[in-house]
Amino acid sequence: MAVLASLLLTLGGCEREERQTRTDPPVAAALDGVAVMPVGVGGRPPEVYAALGKPYRTNAYQLSQGKQLYEWFGCPSCHRDGQGGSGPSLIDGWWEYGPDLVSIYSSIRDGRPHGMPAFRNRLTNDQIWQLAGYIQVLGASSADTAAPGRSDRPQTRPAENRAPASIVPH
Repeated sequence: MAVLASLLLTLGGCEREERQTRTDPPVAAALDGVAVMPVGVGGRPPEVYAALGKPYRTNAYQLSQGKQLYEWFGCPSCHRDGQGGSGPSLIDGWWEYGPDLVSIYSSIRDGRPHGMPAFRNRLTNDQIWQLAGYIQVLGASSADTAAPGRSDRPQTRPAENRAPASIVPH
């Protein structure tokens, strides 16, 4: 009986991660207020992003949504499941337009020269942020506590919550 009571207390103390399936329209519109540097690399996310608690990189539900969009929109066909192909590798974190979230967001939204199409007319702002958050986690050099769920297909790269081996100087 004591074991059952302690189990119930333990489960009662667990807090579920928030899953918001639809962002309020004014918030979604504000998420488009990205300040990109004139050269198209880097910038500042909209203030509402910080007010939301930066969910697109730290929330497992948002990362799972980004992973699903990555598959649905055929990103693996050019990026070879993150390892590179006709598009750059996404698992090394070294990208021509930078690994920061604003650069990734603007690359998806506006496209880039020499092959990266613009997705502004195919995805909502919220979906672009979800996809950008997932891609940033793919190229992260350190592990995060939040990660999307596993795919059912065979894996050709390390899981998103696994960080690449760090180089230790001798």
